[in-house]
Amino acid sequence: MGVTEPRIDPRIALAVAVLAVSTSAILVRWSAAAASVAAFYRVLLTTTLLAPLALGRHRSAFARLSRRDVLAAAATGVALAVHFAAWFESLAWTSVAASVTLVQCQPLFVAVGAWALLDERVTRGTTAGILVAIGGIVVMSIGELLGGGAIGPRPLYGNALALVGGVMAAGYVLAGRSLRQRFPLIPYVTVVYGVAAVCLLGFVLVSGHPVTGYPPREWALFFAMAVGPGVFGHTALNWALAHVESSMVSVSLLGEPVGSALLALLLLAEIPGTSTVAGGAVVLVGIGVVARSRAVGAAPAD
Repeated sequence: MGVTEPRIDPRIALAVAVLAVSTSAILVRWSAAAASVAAFYRVLLTTTLLAPLALGRHRSAFARLSRRDVLAAAATGVALAVHFAAWFESLAWTSVAASVTLVQCQPLFVAVGAWALLDERVTRGTTAGILVAIGGIVVMSIGELLGGGAIGPRPLYGNALALVGGVMAAGYVLAGRSLRQRFPLIPYVTVVYGVAAVCLLGFVLVSGHPVTGYPPREWALFFAMAVGPGVFGHTALNWALAHVESSMVSVSLLGEPVGSALLALLLLAEIPGTSTVAGGAVVLVGIGVVARSRAVGAAPAD
């Protein structure tokens, strides 16, 4: 099935998406709700905003989808739910800079996943980039173990959660790159976000957090998460996945840690420690090397 979205410059969509997702960590930090609750309402409200388009203009597209593709999209939704649950929770335990940098390690896991699952060759550049990024993670972790300006009550735990979120994001990107070649945007994200919302609701209920009863300020933050990082962030990224290589999407997202760290400095007065800045810079260099090496020789999406 061909993709029918209008052809605009994907770089514009990626720029908008990076700006939008950079606000996500700040909105999560401002929210007093449990991480799983904030994640649930972000995804639920995003789905609600897009559902009228899916059930109206794109209703006929659902009938043409194969059961295999729908199941694959549903599995992608589960990965997205775990990504959000782990990453939102990580922001309660470590700094914005560390959390966002580590969750964006997903290009490393995309490279490993492509090698393990798609039999793609791992180049020397990819291997070098992975080793550099791992070195950066070690620098961040050692600095926090030694108390080098670490922010958060349990920074190592928060960092581990962010890495789990990165692994799940890699699965989300790998699946999306394949499915978006034949799955129209709105039906695709509706299925993925809908399944993710159901999974996140399960996390909320199992955790015993209240589903309702939140003050207007919290609802405003939930809605802002849905419109900004949800519609203009993830949905724009999913549009771009049909038109550019996943490596380009991954390397574009390197702007998120920078944007989020600057916003945390301005809006939360959060100054990351020396080890976080130094290690994070090394991680970003490694991710950039991996994404660049994977892009070399890649065929265009369309």
